[in-house]
Amino acid sequence: MAALLKTVILLSIIDMDRGFKMSIYDISVVKADGEAYGLGKYEGRPMLIVNTASQCGLRGQYDELESLHQEYKDGGLVVLGFPSNQFNNQEPGTDAEAEEACRINHGVTFDIHEIIDVNGADAHPLFNHLKSEAKGTLGDKIKWNFTKFLVDKEGNVVRRVAPTTSPLKMKKDIESVL
Repeated sequence: MAALLKTVILLSIIDMDRGFKMSIYDISVVKADGEAYGLGKYEGRPMLIVNTASQCGLRGQYDELESLHQEYKDGGLVVLGFPSNQFNNQEPGTDAEAEEACRINHGVTFDIHEIIDVNGADAHPLFNHLKSEAKGTLGDKIKWNFTKFLVDKEGNVVRRVAPTTSPLKMKKDIESVL
């Protein structure tokens, strides 16, 4: 009986270890307006997650991201912007100012979140997860603003796209996960 009990406990520990793998749906985020929510609300929907900066030379990509949002939202695509001030101080204002710049200057209607770190000791858990699932040319670091991650309906990171690549070049990949 003791041997059986030890086996059951051991198998439970092994099963628990496998069950603790973090899913993107376990991560919570905060929108620029302060509303916190779990990404689990998007389970079953593909997501395009981007670190952004309103004063970056690549900020024209907001327009392209909005175009993708409008084209594919009815098919289930969720576009999520996460401002970061880690690259040459290109998002120096408040969360509200970052969101306002996106809405006014680029007509963005997809969700903009609080300003976060994407690298280093204070990196947001979402970006730690994304980087661990899809390495880039700098390994697990984000090299610049507008690094894009495509997540399928099951929560798997299926593509990481360089900052300088137009979001519009992701259409085939997006269509494959709708």
